[in-house]
Amino acid sequence: MYRIARTALIVAIGLGLPMWASAQAGVGRLASKLDMASKNFDAADRDHDGMLTKDEAEKGNVPFIAHHFDQIDREHRGKVSKQDVAAYLQSRQRPAPAAASSAAKPD
Repeated sequence: MYRIARTALIVAIGLGLPMWASAQAGVGRLASKLDMASKNFDAADRDHDGMLTKDEAEKGNVPFIAHHFDQIDREHRGKVSKQDVAAYLQSRQRPAPAAASSAAKPD
């Protein structure tokens, strides 16, 4: 369940929607933003094939995808899916800094 929620959040961010994490926003507001992100992707998908071409992204309400289209389209298909956007965003995440080791290094 956590993985699905995380992927949905990544897709929403990728679609150019700001995600403010505040206690007042609550789950309902987050769900609403995720639903809007999905609807924007679907609305931009003019031929309803579940994929966006660069032209569809540029003309649709998905500026993040339009701006990063070539990086998202790693397979050079000329189309991207919601999953492609999520994979691109995951690849851009910085790894957590390594924990400082308190063990002394051998000479």
